[in-house]
Amino acid sequence: MNPADSLAKLHPLRVPEAVGWWPPAPGWWLLLVLLLAAAAVASWWLWRRHRCNAYRRQGLQELRHIREQWQQTGDPVHCLERVNALLKALALHAYPRRDVAAASGEQWRQFLNSGMPSGQAFSLDALAGQYQPQADATDVDSHLELVAQWIRHHRGQT
Repeated sequence: MNPADSLAKLHPLRVPEAVGWWPPAPGWWLLLVLLLAAAAVASWWLWRRHRCNAYRRQGLQELRHIREQWQQTGDPVHCLERVNALLKALALHAYPRRDVAAASGEQWRQFLNSGMPSGQAFSLDALAGQYQPQADATDVDSHLELVAQWIRHHRGQT
């Protein structure tokens, strides 16, 4: 028997079909489910964070109104009254009432300064300016900036 005759009797090689992309392997399905779950959790977390920070956005908007009125009227006592009321309302929203409600004077200043970034601090003169017959108008703009910083950066406990 001639080896060439044996090879001639063989059928031609069949090329296998190309592997399709659909349906994916089970590992890809698992990855898809995990990605969808992670996207759902991230969306829920962002939505919740957005809702929890609504009071900050409202506080900053109110601060802009106070600043505009301050620039129009130039009355530092009224401006400081409204700013302190805004700070107290925001603090009552973010912290337990027992820590905020009765705070005044030096205790209130220390409470506010605990929520400030390092290197920035409220002055007692600006916080107590609303109780003076004539407040110093030179510090009001810097005080308003400190209030905006506090609103943006404090960390509530509720």
